[in-house]
Amino acid sequence: MTVSTRRLLLSGALLLLMAALPAQAQKFTPQVQEFIKVNSPTVALTDAKVIDGTGRPAQLHQTVVLRQGRIVQVGPMKKVKVPTDAQVINCAGKTLIPGLVMLHEHLYYTMPTGSYFNIAQMPYSFPRLYLAGGATTIRTAGSIEPQTDLAIQRMVREGKLIGPEMDVTAPYMEEPALDIPALNTIKGPEDAAATTAFWANKGCTSFKMYMHATRADLAAVVREAHARQLKVTGHLCSITYREAAEIGIDNLEHGFMASSDFVPNKAPDVADYPAGRRSLLQLPVNSPEMKELMSFLISKKVALTSTLPVFEPYTGREVVLGGGLSALIPQLQERETLTWQQNQQKDSASVRLFKKEMAWKKQFYDAGGLLVAGTDPTGAGRTHCRLRQPPPD
Repeated sequence: MTVSTRRLLLSGALLLLMAALPAQAQKFTPQVQEFIKVNSPTVALTDAKVIDGTGRPAQLHQTVVLRQGRIVQVGPMKKVKVPTDAQVINCAGKTLIPGLVMLHEHLYYTMPTGSYFNIAQMPYSFPRLYLAGGATTIRTAGSIEPQTDLAIQRMVREGKLIGPEMDVTAPYMEEPALDIPALNTIKGPEDAAATTAFWANKGCTSFKMYMHATRADLAAVVREAHARQLKVTGHLCSITYREAAEIGIDNLEHGFMASSDFVPNKAPDVADYPAGRRSLLQLPVNSPEMKELMSFLISKKVALTSTLPVFEPYTGREVVLGGGLSALIPQLQERETLTWQQNQQKDSASVRLFKKEMAWKKQFYDAGGLLVAGTDPTGAGRTHCRLRQPPPD
């Protein structure tokens, strides 16, 4: 068992239950030990409000029994007998939820540098921040330093670092187009296939197509990945959602925000982000064409990742979403508050598109589509603070 399989969230604070099976016992470095609050073979969490993640209402006055790091019983306090050898934790007034599984995460930060964006890996702070935010499992959904991500994954599993369990996505599959020095580029489908095989052999378990990749590139990646039972996702532009689903993609990032399916007379394998945005702005929220696309994606079992926070316009809500303003140094608090004030209600187009996106995701889910969640904390939107905004990743 790894660290991440024994995490529960209690009232927003992380409670690490580290009682491993004897045959799977781990040793933890002092840096990890300081985060271990409970270390007992049997634990009983009593009188908790439990939100179990199934969609049913919260259950009050519940007892959760864990043995050897696994949940063995959940039920009303009056019906669950607490084992005599259990360490009992009274959770009155607290809420217990499963750890969050987040599927569009990164371990890097973008910074404007002259005419292009520099990218900095954050191997120390980001794993800790994800845990502090409640994410106990993440998919990196596009890596800048995959060797670093793989090392962090290993060190977390070995008890050397604190962090979530990680599905490490290989470097971006992107044709040369964007002047971002850290961004991986491929040159055609043969290179795409070789890159997929290389990183699969290194331990990456998912692959992400990017904005200028072609249909042939995607077909090569899907072929290599699916042969290994691995998944392919994409933040697309040159490829439409329908084309990607026909080829066999498993997942599409950013909901419908990256869809180019409704661009008039779209040229094959040509990326035009502004045209895609305009087409979505013009598309009615109850468009039959959109509903037809949704039905096609569902028939192909293509999941959508929602990354709504990265697209939220300035609409009078928090300066930094999630109450993060107080975590910044005073100079950044002042700068970001001023930026927030200056941008209020100045982008009506983004507000309209944001509301459409929310409606489309609800329609997709109601129609039977698989909708998953991610944050994409790379500098766009207000998932963290920027003065200039690159495209979301």
